[in-house]
Amino acid sequence: MFKNFLLLTLSIITLTSCIPTKIAPRIEGDKVMSAKKFKRKLLREYTFIFEDPKQANEFYKYINTKYERNHKDVRYNTPIIVDGITYYLSFRETERQTETVNLVPIAIDAVLEDNNAPKLLKEAHVTRTGIWYILISVRDDNLKDCLHPNYESRAAIIKYLKELRHEYLNTMNYLEVLLKKKSSK
Repeated sequence: MFKNFLLLTLSIITLTSCIPTKIAPRIEGDKVMSAKKFKRKLLREYTFIFEDPKQANEFYKYINTKYERNHKDVRYNTPIIVDGITYYLSFRETERQTETVNLVPIAIDAVLEDNNAPKLLKEAHVTRTGIWYILISVRDDNLKDCLHPNYESRAAIIKYLKELRHEYLNTMNYLEVLLKKKSSK
């Protein structure tokens, strides 16, 4: 009887030993939404969002190479042409973290502390893992938010951004993109 109780107690502790306090959203493909809803510190503009599995600053390198920016204003107001009209693309890389509180290390350290022993697992009390995202905003000559649901060319711009995301994620050498662009002219 005691064995069953002990086994049940250990099973419950193991199954509930990690309590998430923050959860980074998983985005399959891409999503258009208000940046403020995605992360509180951001503006209330609509953004095209996707997860970035590549290393830091890879999207910067991609945009810099594709649009031949020579490291000038790469993150802000990069001109793009969609259906013969010039728009201005801006982007940012941001991280959202998943945080979990781990009860087992906390309990072990509490027992050690009660026995006047030093805490051994303090670093394991909270676990953080992050996911990086690319957030792209697009403006026109009049500084209107081109990803706003009421913007007339929104569908064409989203289609362009989906193709841009696909090209970025599937290209390792960004000079290939530049060569393709020059050969299609």
